[in-house]
Amino acid sequence: METKIGPRQISNRVYKKELARLQIELTKLQEWIKHRKLKVVVIFEGRDAAGKGGTIKRITQRLNPRICRVVALGTPTERQKTQWYFQRYAPHLPAAGEMVLFDRSWYNRAGVERVMGFCTDEEYREFLWSCPQFERMLVRSGIILIKYWFSVSDEEQEKRFQSRLDDPARRWKLSPMDLESRSRWEAYSRAKDRMFDHTDSKQAPWYVVNADVKKRARLNCIHHLLSLIPYEDLTPDPFELPPRTEREGYERPPISDQTFVPEVY
Repeated sequence: METKIGPRQISNRVYKKELARLQIELTKLQEWIKHRKLKVVVIFEGRDAAGKGGTIKRITQRLNPRICRVVALGTPTERQKTQWYFQRYAPHLPAAGEMVLFDRSWYNRAGVERVMGFCTDEEYREFLWSCPQFERMLVRSGIILIKYWFSVSDEEQEKRFQSRLDDPARRWKLSPMDLESRSRWEAYSRAKDRMFDHTDSKQAPWYVVNADVKKRARLNCIHHLLSLIPYEDLTPDPFELPPRTEREGYERPPISDQTFVPEVY
């Protein structure tokens, strides 16, 4: 029996076909970034369980990790807490010919740190003042800075939290911080609104992704990302593999001299 697709859902057939097409375009963008020595930073922010990680996985799935890499920093160390706030993010910025995807970023200060009380009021105000200047410096240096906010309703977030609890393979995605955030929905909303007021600039605007339907959110985000960086198709022409050289006295060592992985399957 065919599963009924809701008015806002998208069928698996359409989703997989379009995703495959977009991923081919991403490989073309990758080659263009390498060829033109572009420096690209893409920031993914949003509610917990909004689908940021799933979108990042679909973007990087077919790409070369030497060109496109993901940065997902953990809790800062005691030493890092004494540094200039942006200092621990700066080493991860791209060199020429690279694209870096930040799975959460320096905007932690405007979100979780503010709401959970992990920074002082003075540190928070300093961030709101200095962040736009920091990003303008990045843009002036030649970095293409793209910022996405994944927006999800509280009803949908609750449903996704519950599905993670029910799935042992995905339960690790729920941290104590995620559970605490459930009771602070309004505080996070106010923090997000103020963050946008201060950091949604002409040089580095925020792009909001409607993420209530994961598959649509992934396709829309990838499609939009491709539209922001004009690129040309540098796909190499098909070529034939050269013939292998004849063996000249080489003999493989005995199989008994090697340790094989057990063939359980």
